[in-house]
Amino acid sequence: MGMWELVVIGIVGLVVLGPERLPVAIRTVSRWIKTLKSLANSVKAEVSEELRVQELHDNLKKAEQQNLTDLAPELKESLDELKKAAESVTHSYKRNDEADLVEDSKIENKNEIK
Repeated sequence: MGMWELVVIGIVGLVVLGPERLPVAIRTVSRWIKTLKSLANSVKAEVSEELRVQELHDNLKKAEQQNLTDLAPELKESLDELKKAAESVTHSYKRNDEADLVEDSKIENKNEIK
């Protein structure tokens, strides 16, 4: 949209809605636009993440087909990234388990004292 189109829309809005309701209408429309933009950005981020995961998955399949030997540099990078992701999930899972065990032992100690 150009400048003149916005001026025409503003004049029509002023005539149709009047000076009292026009600012409210503009705020409402701007909120809708912001909501739609944020929704579009979140969908865009999800799609790009899914594409990245799909690419990693495809590279892992290629690596498995080559029996993990003589891999291309991009396949090695993908494999390393997958290993790091698996380790981070494993570490966070172990930390959660350890925290649960510590909390359970505290509860058991309190119950024994009573």
